[in-house]
Formats: sequence, C-alpha cells, structure tokens
Amino acid sequence: MKTRLRPYRIDVPEADLIDLRERLAKTRWPDQLAGTEWQLGTELGWLQEVCRYWQTQYDWRAQEAHFNRYEQGMAEIDGEQIHFLHVRSAHADACPMVMTHGWGGSIVEFLGVIEPLTDPTRHGGRPEDAFHLVIPSMPGFGFSGPTQKPGVHVQRIADLIAALMGALGYERYIAQGGDWGALVTRHLAEAHGDRLIGAHFTQLFAFPTETDDPTATALSADDQERMAPGAARAATGTGYLAIQTTRPQSLAYGQTDSPAGLAGWMLEKFDAWVDHDGGVETVLTRDQLLTNLMLYWLPNTVHSAARIYYESGIAGVHATDPWNGKVDVPTGYTVYPNELMYTPRPWADQRYPIVHWAEEPRGGHFAAFEQPEAFSRDLRRFRQVLRGS
Repeated sequence: MKTRLRPYRIDVPEADLIDLRERLAKTRWPDQLAGTEWQLGTELGWLQEVCRYWQTQYDWRAQEAHFNRYEQGMAEIDGEQIHFLHVRSAHADACPMVMTHGWGGSIVEFLGVIEPLTDPTRHGGRPEDAFHLVIPSMPGFGFSGPTQKPGVHVQRIADLIAALMGALGYERYIAQGGDWGALVTRHLAEAHGDRLIGAHFTQLFAFPTETDDPTATALSADDQERMAPGAARAATGTGYLAIQTTRPQSLAYGQTDSPAGLAGWMLEKFDAWVDHDGGVETVLTRDQLLTNLMLYWLPNTVHSAARIYYESGIAGVHATDPWNGKVDVPTGYTVYPNELMYTPRPWADQRYPIVHWAEEPRGGHFAAFEQPEAFSRDLRRFRQVLRGS
C-alpha cells in the first residue's frame, strides 16, 4: 500500500469550542421517571451535571497540550487517514508495540500507560521491559477523521495499520488490542503473522464452531459460571450493537448535532462497562470521560466510528460472526473481571497458542484506562515471556 506520513499537531479552532459550549447551554432535556435512575439508560441528573461541567469548567486546551507533548503523525494510506501517537523509549533495546482501541474509546484510553511502558525503570520495571509505542486512532475515529469510502471494516483497518507500522520502519512488533482493537489484532496475527513478535488481548474472540471437537471445547462448571454475567449483559445491553450494525446513520444525526446526545449515548456504556463500586467517576475522572468524548465530537467522527459495526457486519467479520481461523503468533490474554465476556481457556486454546494467561482482580472493558498500572505490568510480563521463548 502506498503510504505517506506527515507530522501532526492537534490545534482545534476556538470557534469549535465556543460552538460546543453554546450547544451545551441550549440542550433540550428529556424527562425521567421517578425511581428509574440508570434503569432506562443514562441517569438524567448525573448527565446534566456532567454537561454543565463540560460547558463551564472543562479545559480542552489543557488536554490538547497533553496530547501535543508526544510526537504525532498523520498517515495517508490508500485513500484513508490514520492519526497516531508515536512515543519512542529512551532505552535502546525497546520493543515496538502497536495498541489499538475500540468503539466508545479512543487513544485517550492509553495516555496513562505511555510512561510506564516507555520508561519502565521509573514504574517498577526494568530497562529491557521498555516499548516503543504506536497508538493509532483507527480510521473513522478521532483525529483520523471520517472514512472516505465504503468497505473500511475491521480487517481492512488491520491491513492499514500493518502498512503504517511498515512505513514507520518497524519490521517486527507486538500488537495489543481490546474491543474492535482485539479483532484488528487478531487479523494482524492471521494476515501479517510474520511481522508479529506476539499478540496480546484483553478481549479474546474464540467461540467454538461446528468443526471443533466438542470434547476439547467442553466447559467446566466454573467456566460456565464465569460466562453467565456476559450472557446477562448480552440479553439487556446490546441494543447499541444492533442499531450501529444496521442503521448507524439514523442514530448519528442526534449525536452529531447534540453533545448532550453524544454523552448520553456513550457514557451509559462507561457506567455499564467500567468496573466500579459506586459510579464510573470513582474510577475515571470527569475530565478523562469528556476528553474521550471530545475525540468523537471535535473531528465529527461520531458516525464514521459507529460505521465499523455496519461495515464489519456486511463483510462477515463482525465480532458476532463465526470465525474458523487460527492464530499462530504467540498470544497473551489477560482476564479483567468486568470485561463484557469471559473466554474460557479450552476455547482459547483451540484458536490461539497461549503463552501468557493472566487474571487481574479489578478492571473492566477499558482495561488500560481503568487500571493503567496493572495493564502496564502485565504487558511487561508478556514481553518477558516472549523473550524467554
């Protein structure tokens, strides 16, 4: 693929920030039935408080300056754009790694793990544990901007990211991902396995198919019990998936026009998917949540980000589609207890050569965002396993 790289720096026009505050001030709020709280979706009083803070106190310029501390670039690859952070370690033997996010999240998820991974000696690690990091905004997300043509599904995105890593001069690297990033990582391991040192997942897709030996994929009572919460979430919390897989454009009008509409849609998922004991803000700060939203609002990528569901669905590579493939790259999988689904070891072993299996006591769907210290420590351990093997 023809790839052109150029430096990039985030510099949002002031007019865009004024427009955002004006829209927030003019929000027309729905009613809420007494006593329902989060039962029907995002709780009204909490969302009003968050949006009031967004309008009057949130400081985008401080967040923008944080991003601009790091080297950034924009890649133009086969008609699509990829914005990325490129953070090199000072340690000479650092291992390259690309980390890919999913829907609802963004590169904001990884800001808290950049320093522990690139400079491990200051965070409980060793010099040989260091990484050079490439953190792309997936095509259609964040400052990559909207995708330009149909067919940008999860496998296409993986191919574009492989081209990006090659253009940056990385012939061999680790790939890490969760959510859609896990499917990107899986395809990198399948289609570009000769380039990967290893693949690490916080969400592992490995459902049995009719071709699998049923005795090999049989589950223990403990595995079945651990899968039960995921089944319950699927029964009541996947309406967003059905809409974005079938009619993302219809949904996008409200979220593109109303920042409160965007917040109401996405922050409900953070409340449901983050591992917390009393509200999402006990784990993630309000500024973190809003900065993540800003990477959908400012570049106007609400619709193009949701399109990954539709494009992957019609291509037959959706997270819910059957997969008969097999990964040959050494694989690490870390189980976080409030992840959307738990993948049992017998299922994982049918599709991946697991060399590193870890379980963390806390954490949910946005592992790096929620538990940066544990996430960083686990990635360093994975690299140690790969080095030993």
